[in-house]
Amino acid sequence: MTERKPAGVSVESWVDRQIREAAERGEFENLPGWGKPLASLDTPYDEMWWVKDKLHREGFAVLPPALALRKEAEDALEAARGARTERAAREVLTAVNEKIRAALRMPPPGPPLGLTEYDVEAELVAWRERRGAPGGREGA
Repeated sequence: MTERKPAGVSVESWVDRQIREAAERGEFENLPGWGKPLASLDTPYDEMWWVKDKLHREGFAVLPPALALRKEAEDALEAARGARTERAAREVLTAVNEKIRAALRMPPPGPPLGLTEYDVEAELVAWRERRGAPGGREGA
């Protein structure tokens, strides 16, 4: 819409005409979310909804870095425990241990980290026992 509102035409009728012409051209068809209910229809009103949505879309963390790493470590442990193969579990734990090691060397701002590296071998022993393969290294 690069057209300016003509003099002597009310803003409302000019906007209505712009919308009608766009609809006639089919510019409102096949938009993302077409035919789907609004996701926030049942949620209580929040004045800051647009700020929270923008932060989420831009990938900004709401948690301080130390707490975000704690959450990531918990999620990684759960992912390792639910991994399909021993190799996948080892990779998840090794990756999070590298992040924990880096944070211990140079603590992030915010509350104390309160984390230590996971004992990969002990977690893998428990992983094998949960799967009924105490001595085997399935998927290694």
